[in-house]
Amino acid sequence: MDVKQLRALLAIAETGSVTRAAELLHIVQPAVSRQLRLLEEDMGAMLFARGRRGMELTDAGRILASHARRALHELDAAKAEIVPAPGTVTGTVTVGLLPSTTDLLAAALVSSLKRQYPQLTVNISVGYAGYLQQWLEDGEVDVALLYDPKPSAVLEVQPLLNEILYLVGLPENKPTAGVEAPLQDIAELPLILPSQPHGLRHLVDRACAQADVHLSVVAETNAMNVQKNLVFSGLGYTILPGVAVFDDVAAGRLSAAAITNPPLLRKIVLALPLTRRSSIGVRCAVSELRTLIKDRVDQGAWPGATWLAE
Repeated sequence: MDVKQLRALLAIAETGSVTRAAELLHIVQPAVSRQLRLLEEDMGAMLFARGRRGMELTDAGRILASHARRALHELDAAKAEIVPAPGTVTGTVTVGLLPSTTDLLAAALVSSLKRQYPQLTVNISVGYAGYLQQWLEDGEVDVALLYDPKPSAVLEVQPLLNEILYLVGLPENKPTAGVEAPLQDIAELPLILPSQPHGLRHLVDRACAQADVHLSVVAETNAMNVQKNLVFSGLGYTILPGVAVFDDVAAGRLSAAAITNPPLLRKIVLALPLTRRSSIGVRCAVSELRTLIKDRVDQGAWPGATWLAE
């Protein structure tokens, strides 16, 4: 049994197909089939059965997949603790950031990594959570910040922080003039929200469904700057985390009230692929990104955020 076989197991479990697993792992299909065959021979048990949704884990497969995820997580943690000399870190690392975090993190992260590892090339990709997760699984980004995603056999997820969501409007508008805005009071407001598959939209829709609140959505957009510009134009209100509007509120361009009854919180996690090996450069970027985010939370530069990671 080796790491490649375990990654193949998790990729097939996630996709339900050897063909799609090969695409996810960026190797040819016969190689994935061979890794699975060797693993089954080593374990002395069938790990998959053919089901209505493709290849499905057997009882033995589920047991092995659970242990494989933990084993790969421990290996990645061990690699992260082995800090290389700055001059030995080369290559390229692509980091996926959520739009609301870009202004706070992008420049500081690139600057810090270039200072510590001058031969490392850093790329920043910005997108909503649904897109970032797809890019991560497709190999287009190496590490990404996501809103708490559904459990995945191909992603290692490390919770970082919880942050409060706010109702955002123009300063003269009464609903956002107070400290809090009950969810029920938002129902009659014209709202400008992200379109699916944005994680924030999913969170809002789920909370409203549970509270039997029906929103009036007047516009949808897949760009946060458009979302804010429509609010600036007086076309309605939006829902955003504090980090996305901190400067605008401080300058008096916008006002924001924390959504309550129930409160809306989103969890930001750091996600890495379990189906491919993280390079030294990626591990360095992960370590620096975690440190940078914690520092921002500790300094109060991330409004409404509570640090979760150990």
